[in-house]
Amino acid sequence: MSRQSTRERLEPVLDPAEERLTSRAVLGATIGNILEFYDFGTYSFFAIQIGQAFFPTTDSFASLMLSLATFGAGFVTRPIGAIVLGSYSDRAGRRPAMTASFTMMSAAVLLLAITPSYETIGLAAPSLVVFARLLQGFALGGEVGPTTAYLMEAAPAEARGLAVSFQPASQQIAATAGALVGEILSLTMTSEALNAYGWRIALSLGAATLPFGLWLRSGLPETLHRPEAHVLVTQPGGQSRADRRIISLGFVILASCTITTYVTGYMTTYAMNTLHVSAPLAFAITLISNAGGIAAALLGGLLADRAGRRRIMIWPQVTALLMTYPVFLWIAESRSAFALLGGLGALTLIGTIPYSAFYVSMAEGLPRNIRGGAFATIYAFAIAIFGGTAQPIVTWLIHLTGSPLVPAWYMLFAAAAGLFAMLMMPETAPLNLTPDHKRTFLMPRRLPRHSREE
Repeated sequence: MSRQSTRERLEPVLDPAEERLTSRAVLGATIGNILEFYDFGTYSFFAIQIGQAFFPTTDSFASLMLSLATFGAGFVTRPIGAIVLGSYSDRAGRRPAMTASFTMMSAAVLLLAITPSYETIGLAAPSLVVFARLLQGFALGGEVGPTTAYLMEAAPAEARGLAVSFQPASQQIAATAGALVGEILSLTMTSEALNAYGWRIALSLGAATLPFGLWLRSGLPETLHRPEAHVLVTQPGGQSRADRRIISLGFVILASCTITTYVTGYMTTYAMNTLHVSAPLAFAITLISNAGGIAAALLGGLLADRAGRRRIMIWPQVTALLMTYPVFLWIAESRSAFALLGGLGALTLIGTIPYSAFYVSMAEGLPRNIRGGAFATIYAFAIAIFGGTAQPIVTWLIHLTGSPLVPAWYMLFAAAAGLFAMLMMPETAPLNLTPDHKRTFLMPRRLPRHSREE
């Protein structure tokens, strides 16, 4: 591999004496992420009930659309939060940025939980709800980039994939927790009670985690300025060109991931509103599929450490692309619990694997001094454009066409775009290199001391 077509970059990893941060460090970052995504995502599980409380109309479809539009409002401020808190993490450190994000998220979810209904305070109710969603969006926009950078920087080179996989896994855990809370509430409460105040209980559980989350994050060791050794990584092109390429491809892959995630998260509402199944079964769909997603996210990170980033992105993505339409056709025709739970569970299991490999590839491909801000910004813009619109678009298209297969077509489009971008991503896994720069083995090799000092 010639030097004209490649560049050698010294990529930081932790010094042998400090190769592993404490388990509390990774645990604290991951749990904080879980709590924030729980607070943000629980809204979507109770979109129907929240619509009835704050956006009452004579048309149930209009009420649901207003509720989903307010859910989408939380994506408007995510790019702002990403720019502000992400760049702050690159200057001041990952820990203060993550702590600020968590504090704002907790305040916003508490406001959502205690805001009186439209019948009680009129237009002030939806106004407060929209404000709370905007604050949630700002907070979560500044969460993902710093947390992903922190997890990568906290891990030794040979375990980066597994460490960073806790980022997508934590999002799945949060969604599973939200679905589990919804399942328990739907089984133990009457429909009237669930509609009246059951959703407030789910939101209050998230607000109650504020002291615990702050305690965890306040004690995290900082990774931004730690002394580091290096391993050699080979990537194509020059620095600025390679960075722009990674950022552009990352945006497309994150858009694909976002659409898939939020359409999957919509399955609770889809099952009740379109397929007309019972509330317990509807919440069980999300519970089962997200539980599979947790295992898949961790498996994807583990495989990325063993086999490299690209192949673990590409082949599971191809499989998910081929599975999507048959699974939704089976669900739409049978509407059985087995099809809903088994089909969506299998699709989520396969479809989640590529994104752990992508997360670590994206973090490795960005220079440390812009890693938190750049990752957060492109993530937030992809989420704002495609995540905030996914559920309203799917709902509107189902209403317009009457077809229960709309989610499948939307996910197919997203998966195809993501696969195209994955095929163009460079391999960023730390490599052992022979003197003529050929790749020989994906596990990292430490350079001799004199090479580190060059």
